[in-house]
Amino acid sequence: MKIRNINIDRQHGVALFISLVLLLVLTIIGVSSVQTTSLEVRMTRNEHDTLLAFQAAESALRDAEMAIELIGSTDDFTTGASDGLHVVADLGEDENWQDDEIWGDSTSATADTDRENIAQAPRYIVEHLGTVERDDNPFQDEGVDYGSAASIPDRVEVFRITALGVGATENARVRLQSTYGRIMD
Repeated sequence: MKIRNINIDRQHGVALFISLVLLLVLTIIGVSSVQTTSLEVRMTRNEHDTLLAFQAAESALRDAEMAIELIGSTDDFTTGASDGLHVVADLGEDENWQDDEIWGDSTSATADTDRENIAQAPRYIVEHLGTVERDDNPFQDEGVDYGSAASIPDRVEVFRITALGVGATENARVRLQSTYGRIMD
């Protein structure tokens, strides 16, 4: 007569169950690791793309500053101007730089850049904000000779520069603004 041990048969079934549970836990950990890694890669790619757009916009700001230095007079600034030269919008109207259509046509200027890994060349607009004049000049006191300091100008033209940079994809866009003052004769 053969005696069968029931406890041994049960232990084989428990080992299979524990193995399956451990395999399930390891699978969940593996899938979670893959998802976390792919999320981190996407975040890094987006951050890099935004950084490229920021650098492109900074490049456009520098180009606009150089363009301002070449301007002969503020008469070139008109409403709906070409080459990126605009008058500032009237109070209560939308600002020029907020109009998305301005960035796609000849009313904005294309910055000269050597970047190859961006989706679109950076663009900028320059708005003439006004003239700042001083009524009194401390270097022009009567009877005092300050030499070359007396030739300090009393009029500065103030401009707002808005630049748009695009990263490696069209989804990464950065707009930067700066104010630039220039002494004009």
